[in-house]
Amino acid sequence: MEVDEMETRMPELQVSGETISDKIKTESDEERDDNENMSNSPCESVPSTSETPSKETQSEDSSDSLSVIKTAVVVLTRLPDYKISALRPPTPQQFYSEDDSISSSDSDMQWEPDDDSSDSDFSLSNNKQKTGKLQSSSKNNNVSEPAPVIISSAFAHCSNETMKVRPNLPEEEVTVGTMVLARKRSMRWQRGKIVEMVTKDDGRLKYKVCFEEKGKSLVSGHHIAFDTTPKLEQLYVGSRVVVRCQDNKFRFRPGVLSELPSRKNRLRFLVFMDDHTPVYIGLPLFHLVCRPLEEVTDDIPDSPHKSFMAQYLKDWPYPHLTQYKAGQSFNVQLNGAHQRCEVQVVDCSVMQIVFQDNQHKEWIHRGSMRLEHMAKFLEMKGAKEHDDDSD
Repeated sequence: MEVDEMETRMPELQVSGETISDKIKTESDEERDDNENMSNSPCESVPSTSETPSKETQSEDSSDSLSVIKTAVVVLTRLPDYKISALRPPTPQQFYSEDDSISSSDSDMQWEPDDDSSDSDFSLSNNKQKTGKLQSSSKNNNVSEPAPVIISSAFAHCSNETMKVRPNLPEEEVTVGTMVLARKRSMRWQRGKIVEMVTKDDGRLKYKVCFEEKGKSLVSGHHIAFDTTPKLEQLYVGSRVVVRCQDNKFRFRPGVLSELPSRKNRLRFLVFMDDHTPVYIGLPLFHLVCRPLEEVTDDIPDSPHKSFMAQYLKDWPYPHLTQYKAGQSFNVQLNGAHQRCEVQVVDCSVMQIVFQDNQHKEWIHRGSMRLEHMAKFLEMKGAKEHDDDSD
């Protein structure tokens, strides 16, 4: 009998235990049990059924789950053109006003210009400054073919590629016995040795140079150049340099450094010779003038090129460039008159042209004032600047 009583009382205790644990169950436990359909709880007081929860219960469960799991959504909104223009830094006054298309050649992906592209502009990181382009109106264009696009975009990516301020470095010593390149005539410099240093009555220092070939000359510090290859940290746009002639390694010509190496010019230096000839060269081919003048253009003979260089250095690093393609024809000044020519090759900021009358070939800068379209643009630009100054 005692055994039977024990067996009989066990279910009562189990039921009693279920009742007690049901009473102390919290509200949060009930919600969790509801989410699990109350099928596996060890403390159930209500038998599990196959009934579907009510719509009200489903609605509550759904709202609870939405409140716990949240998904971030990013909405992209295209800004109006006027807001985009307002965010750009100011640019120089331009000949064209329409914004460049997104498909322009200003892309970091390309290294060399395409065959059908006359420009090799690349985008800037964090500080891009680029003008629009627009065909000029018929009243400003007297030629039959459409005027070329004229751009004025930031030239390079970082400040050390666009620097036009002379670095604050100690001057290299020049003494008797130093080998130099010295001016013999305006467009002809030669290698020689300093044999004497002479101080004039007005305090100016002169250098007597004995040339390797023949003769001597007494020259100023801005008419001698170092015979050694310059260091990169010494170079800047506007440096007065002397370039070794390709056809005669013993002769040199003076010029002005006009571009530092960048991806836009395939890591080359651009130098404008004093006769307006542009050349892309490597570092070993040019030399720094020892004591350049404060204003580099003062060392250039009076000519249209002198005015061009002054404007070029003023505009840098936003030089004006025309955009031509191979095969395109236009007028270029030659021997004081405009003559018809055709583009043969476009190489970054320069292009090779051939004149139709005599088949004369030469390289010319795409911003040269010898180009009829560029001359008109510079004339209009100068007139506007004069009007702005007068106001």
